[in-house]
Amino acid sequence: MVTGPHSDQPIERAGSSLADASAAVILVHGRGARASGMLGMANEIGRDDVAYVAPQARRGSWYPNSFLADLESNQPHLDSALEFIGETVEAVTTGDLDDAGDGLPLDRIVLLGFSQGGCLATEYAARNADRYGGVVALSGGLIGPEDTPREYDGSMDGTPVFIGCGDRDPHIPVDRVEESARAFEALDADVETRIYEGVGHTVLEDELEYVRGLVADVAD
Repeated sequence: MVTGPHSDQPIERAGSSLADASAAVILVHGRGARASGMLGMANEIGRDDVAYVAPQARRGSWYPNSFLADLESNQPHLDSALEFIGETVEAVTTGDLDDAGDGLPLDRIVLLGFSQGGCLATEYAARNADRYGGVVALSGGLIGPEDTPREYDGSMDGTPVFIGCGDRDPHIPVDRVEESARAFEALDADVETRIYEGVGHTVLEDELEYVRGLVADVAD
């Protein structure tokens, strides 16, 4: 049960039902965005046999301040947001999202977020290390100020983790991308980091191509 600001928020859907899906992609939107907009990634991925699942943050924001701010300054929103991602993952694994009674295992679930959503997706995965189908942060990284200890428990057991970001992104420092990559490597993830020269805060075709390949590997 999600508590705090994101309780009773909807989860939007596209693509296959869980009962018929080969894989699921949980899409986590950025600040000021909508779950419905994030579902547009379904068209970019182009797989009809995939369930696309997008939780909606209250008032379009997962937490109020920068992801680099003191953790306490983003409470209680951050904890509530992490609970919501956890509930979404559970609803996919159990099948409760469709009342299908038959969900998908974690290794067929890809967590994908953009911007604030990318930060939330990576932080959730690091705090709940396991063998997922994949974790993708498009312009994102682990949450917290510079001195945040990255002492996460468990193992990603070879989970593919992709972090892509432009070197001119005004919101996501390259140092944080690199720190996040090191944290996931320490959790036994298979990490792919791509820093794009001269690029700001956006999603590139090169990143989408990686996502298509990842989802195909998970679904096939």
